[in-house]
Amino acid sequence: MERISVYQLFTITVFFQLGSSVIFGFASSAGRDAWLAILISTALGIMLILMYIALMKMNPSLTVVEWFPAQLGKWIGMPIAWLYPLLFLYVAGRILADVKSIIPVTILPQTPSWFIVLSLLLVVLYGVSSGIEVIARLTEYLLPMVLIIFMIEVILLFFSDVVNINYILPVVGQGWGKIWTAVWPTGITQTFAETLTLAMIWPLVKETEKVMKVTIIAAIVSGITIAILSLMQSLVFGESILERTLFPVYTLMQQISIADFLDNLDAIVSLVMVLTAFAKLTLYFFAAVRSMQLLLNLSSSRYLILPVAIITYMLGMTMSTNLSEHIYVGIHIFPLHLWVPLLIVLPFLLLVVTVIRRIFTKVSSK
Repeated sequence: MERISVYQLFTITVFFQLGSSVIFGFASSAGRDAWLAILISTALGIMLILMYIALMKMNPSLTVVEWFPAQLGKWIGMPIAWLYPLLFLYVAGRILADVKSIIPVTILPQTPSWFIVLSLLLVVLYGVSSGIEVIARLTEYLLPMVLIIFMIEVILLFFSDVVNINYILPVVGQGWGKIWTAVWPTGITQTFAETLTLAMIWPLVKETEKVMKVTIIAAIVSGITIAILSLMQSLVFGESILERTLFPVYTLMQQISIADFLDNLDAIVSLVMVLTAFAKLTLYFFAAVRSMQLLLNLSSSRYLILPVAIITYMLGMTMSTNLSEHIYVGIHIFPLHLWVPLLIVLPFLLLVVTVIRRIFTKVSSK
């Protein structure tokens, strides 16, 4: 069985949580307080992650799709468990649609969308076929580069004379209403509640007792990174422009200009956004394939990779008719109607059932 190190789990988790969150900026609706909404989302998201890890500890060596049959029985648990591979497939399709949306607008304006989606999917197929160790090794090498690029971007923005501290003042000047709207449900579910997907690989970590510590640290790193990028967007654009910007991180990089020498760096951040989306897509694809393998009790997942790839391709190509619809569904409909039930409500109910069963087991054994 393949195994990954705790550091590789850290890099996988950070890449997964950054994902497409750095493309669209999910907290833009909070205006100049978007960075604060992200920090609050991080804190609440960590509480959800602690709930997932508690479930993992009470179901040792089992993945998320195995928790439900183990605690609820075959007839109730299996139908619920099958909801998760379907969710993984749907989100993989959404990420493909994200990439399909951003690449023609940024670095390859004349490239057909089908070619973009197919090219990315072929690389994902290679990664998933190679196994989780290869995927983990890739994130291990790429994460330092991605974080350094983001850090350099922030430094260059300060030297480009485009930062205005007045754009974020007064803090919480419009009350907590707009902030909470950004936090719930999108802020909590996107990025942090999605970490439940990684419960598909937690049993593969060499030192499972360190999963909680590493995952929490990764969530803090991801949350702070996204919050800093969001703060820079507010400092550079101001509230009115930020709320209308489709790709805030990409547009932010376009503002860098130092002595008419260091500019036009937006292609670099485009590649970084594709990298983070690729890593998240690969992990969702792996989770979908592995969860189906476990639920179908197959000895190998190789028979599932091609059918899953075809379904993911079709979803990515037909997810939405235009970019505005895609973003609206991703921010206003999808989190409330799919992520909240599957990533918050069902795991919480499972935790309650698991705790009650453990109590009754201890009582009956006395």
